Amino acid sequence: MAALEEEFTLSSVVLSAGPEGLLGVEQSDKTDQFLVTDSGRTVILYKVSDQKPLGSWSVKQGQIITCPAVCNFQTGEYVVVHDNKVLRIWNNEDVNLDKVFKATLSAEVYRILSVQGTEPLVLFKEGAVRGLEALLADPHKFIKIKIFTASVDRKFISLMSLSSDGCIYETLIPIRPTDPEKNQSLVRSLLLKAVVSDNTQNGVALTALDQDHVAVLGSPLAASKECLSVWNIKFQTLQTSKELSQGTSGQVWYYGEHLFMLHGKSLTVIPYKCEVSSLAGALGKLKHSQDPGTHVVPHFVNWETPQGCGLGFQNSEQSRRILRRRKIEVSLQPEVPPSKQLLSTIMKDSEKHIEVEVRKFLALKQTPDFHTVVGDTVTGLLERCKAEPSFYPRNCLMQLIQTHVLSYSLCPDLMEIALKKKDVQLLQLCLQQFPDIPESVTCACLKIFLSIGDDSLQETDVSMESVFDYSNSVHDEKMEEQTEILQNGFNPEEDKCNNCDQELNKKPQDETKESTSCPVVQKRAALLNAILHSAFSETFLLPHLKDIPAQHITLFLKYLYFLYLKCSENATMTLPGIHPPTLNQIMDWICLLLDANFTVVVMMPEAKRLLINLYKLVKSQITVYSELNKIEVSFRELQKLNQEKNNRGLYSIEVLELF
Repeated sequence: MAALEEEFTLSSVVLSAGPEGLLGVEQSDKTDQFLVTDSGRTVILYKVSDQKPLGSWSVKQGQIITCPAVCNFQTGEYVVVHDNKVLRIWNNEDVNLDKVFKATLSAEVYRILSVQGTEPLVLFKEGAVRGLEALLADPHKFIKIKIFTASVDRKFISLMSLSSDGCIYETLIPIRPTDPEKNQSLVRSLLLKAVVSDNTQNGVALTALDQDHVAVLGSPLAASKECLSVWNIKFQTLQTSKELSQGTSGQVWYYGEHLFMLHGKSLTVIPYKCEVSSLAGALGKLKHSQDPGTHVVPHFVNWETPQGCGLGFQNSEQSRRILRRRKIEVSLQPEVPPSKQLLSTIMKDSEKHIEVEVRKFLALKQTPDFHTVVGDTVTGLLERCKAEPSFYPRNCLMQLIQTHVLSYSLCPDLMEIALKKKDVQLLQLCLQQFPDIPESVTCACLKIFLSIGDDSLQETDVSMESVFDYSNSVHDEKMEEQTEILQNGFNPEEDKCNNCDQELNKKPQDETKESTSCPVVQKRAALLNAILHSAFSETFLLPHLKDIPAQHITLFLKYLYFLYLKCSENATMTLPGIHPPTLNQIMDWICLLLDANFTVVVMMPEAKRLLINLYKLVKSQITVYSELNKIEVSFRELQKLNQEKNNRGLYSIEVLELF
């Protein structure tokens, strides 16, 4: 049941609302208070229960409020925009809006949206959305937007967007999701790079002409005039462009074979024609059968003929029969399975087109031959990589590896090619996914992980889930105190290695700091952690470890020792993070590296202190285990006593002395 109660007048204050009425009523940070904005110059804060205004603020004469005032629920302040671009922020103590915070934006604001629990969002008239805090950090920054286009086939909705960085991206949305009850993760891929300048001051537009061509409206270079360009997204080539010297409104439409746009003050129509996409056509080398001096004569369509296919001399009945026959012929053609279509695509098409087809295939529901198709696809891609050195579809390979159906034995050439390319991201993924990697390949990956430069790593996108934030760990003084006083239950002061103690006491301040900070950057640490997690046989791994340069072995040992110190900081002897190395893995690799390279490392002066630290580490472990063995004997005796005394009654007190 619903009922409307008796109305009441909120206030007798006369609002300066014009013909458009009020701009809006918005909630304040108090549940009983509301901001009322008229379409003129005034914002009033009302308390409904008292039916009276708590405050009123107005802009200057000649200014006009252009969107409703809202409350920033995170700060309790009020935000309003006047004259489309001027943003004001104030609170209850402020009296004059002309003296409060002011920011002039680079684009016109349509609305400010504010909800509980988050910062306000600023919606611009051309469609861009910015958070208030990010906007205030650089209010004069030019607001760029994405104007996008969509197309539909039988299985996917293809959403192409022209982003603010001047690149075109594509997102594939399955029409029939594999599992409607679960949230579907959508993958965005790069189609074209830098088709328009990121400094374009006017609007840009994008529209898809067919499966392989898009039309882009914008400035290709920062200082150039606006152009209408047609790009081949399959072969990543510019097909044609036309300069628009009088400027445009950043809008383009297409129907049939005509493009419509506003050029200067005139609506301009540009006919276009896209040929069937081929490599020769994309490179401008397609041989036309038409004579150079001839030109295409447009024909006039008889609109009374179905689908506009006649030229005025066929009757409608004949046309209908032709159309019916065409429909029958099309329906009788067998549909090519997606798997065969994918296998034929990888042998001849461009990397970008192959990536799109692979994503389409992986988005479909898995069939019984899914494992076989994935294996055949990877094999086909690797064979083409060997035949064409410039061909390297790394994005496709990474998508296929993440299907969890591949192994090293199924595609051994995959890691071989990645090693030649020094693709550490792909190698890391293989180490995480493949359970049967030979020790020789694991060691080859380790060589690259240790030798690649820090600058190259900064440009690489690797998985960081196994790495924790070293900056949030225990302070250096505490770590140093731990290494000097207590290591896993053992006091180094009891160590009889006087020479080692003397060496440690002579260490400079810089070496102390170095031993308590991570010796490698975080991305290299993530790659080395993938090595630590890999399976191996000591017998087969040791010979290959001897081939690694001594300075790289020393670096790896320093990192392992650093991890050991981190493990020693807590009672559980574990590292933080999602999937960090375990203490056993750390100790196993320390032993392996020393067994394989001790005679070489011991001759290096820069490794002397590290070896002393490792010596004390091992000796402390031996002492701890020796003490534990003594305790174990005592517990065995206690167990025997407990077995002999079964008749204790309901309650007893016993005193046991251990010697």
